[in-house]
Amino acid sequence: MASSRPALIALTALAPVSWGTTYAVTTEFLPADRPLFTGLMRALPAGLLLLALARVLPRGAWWWKAAVLGALNIGAFFPLLFLSAYRLPGGMAAVVGSAGPLFVAGLAALLLGQRPTPRTLLTGAVAAFGVSLVVLRAAGALDALGLLAALAATVSMSAGTVLTQRWGRPEGVGPLALTAWQLTAGGLLIAPLAFLAEGPPPALDARAAGGYLYLAVANTALAYWLWFRGIGRLTATQVTFLGPLSPLTAAVVGWAALGQTLTPVQLVGMGLTFGATMAGQIGARSRTAPRTFSFAAKSGRERDARQTAGRP
Repeated sequence: MASSRPALIALTALAPVSWGTTYAVTTEFLPADRPLFTGLMRALPAGLLLLALARVLPRGAWWWKAAVLGALNIGAFFPLLFLSAYRLPGGMAAVVGSAGPLFVAGLAALLLGQRPTPRTLLTGAVAAFGVSLVVLRAAGALDALGLLAALAATVSMSAGTVLTQRWGRPEGVGPLALTAWQLTAGGLLIAPLAFLAEGPPPALDARAAGGYLYLAVANTALAYWLWFRGIGRLTATQVTFLGPLSPLTAAVVGWAALGQTLTPVQLVGMGLTFGATMAGQIGARSRTAPRTFSFAAKSGRERDARQTAGRP
C-alpha cells in the first residue's frame, strides 16, 4: 500500500465511509429490533477472522490493554450506538457523534499532550453544525436515555481512539492483530448481553445472511483494520475528523439507493462538513511510524528515557 500522507488519509477515510452504509444495510437486509445481535454479528466473526489471519495473541500487559480498547471501541460503542439510534428521532445520534473531534481534542490534550488549537475547535464545531444540517429532521420530544447513550457512545469511541494512539501496539505486532484483539474482546463483551436481552438468535434468510456477511467482513473487519492502521500513523485529531464522513455517506446512500431526497439545506451542510473534514487534515503532521511497545523494555532507565522523549 502507498505510504504517502494523502493516500494514508484516503485509505483511513474508507472506514467511516463504509460505516455510513450500516443504516441502509440494517434497515433493508437485517431482522428488525435486534441491535445487540447485530452488534455481535459485526464484531465477533470479524475479530475471529482477523485473529486467524494474524495468528498472534496478546502478551503481558496487552491482555488487559486489548480488553480495554475492545470495550471502548467495540463492546460499549456498538450497543450504545444502536440504543441511541433506536430511541432518538431522525439523525440526532449522528449529530451527537459528530462532536467526536471535540472530545478527542480534549482527551488528546490530557493524555497525549496535544493541545487543541483554536482552528481545531472551530473546525470541529463547523463539522458538527454541518452534520446537523444534513441529518436533522423535524423531531418530537428527545429521549433522555437515548441522548445519554449517544453521548456515552461518542465519549467511548473518542477515548478508545486516543488510548489506541497513546499505547501504540507491541513491538513486532501489526495493525491486523491489534484490530483482531479489539474486535474479539468487544464481541465477547456483547455476546452475553445480546443473549440475555434479546434471547436466541433469529432465523436468518439468505438476504439477512448476506447483510451480516457484509457487515462482518467489509464494514467491520476491513474498515476497522484501516481505522486502527490510520490511528497508528496520523494524529488522533486527524483521524477523528474523518468521522463525519459517516453520516454524509449515509445521506448519499439514502438518496442514491433508497430514494430519499436531499434538500438545499442538506447540501449546504454536506459542503460545510466535507470542508471541515478536509481542514482537519491540513497543517497537522502525520506520524512517520507507528508507536510500538517493547515487552523487553522494563528497566527504570528505559522508562525514564521514554518519558524524557515524551512517550508514554
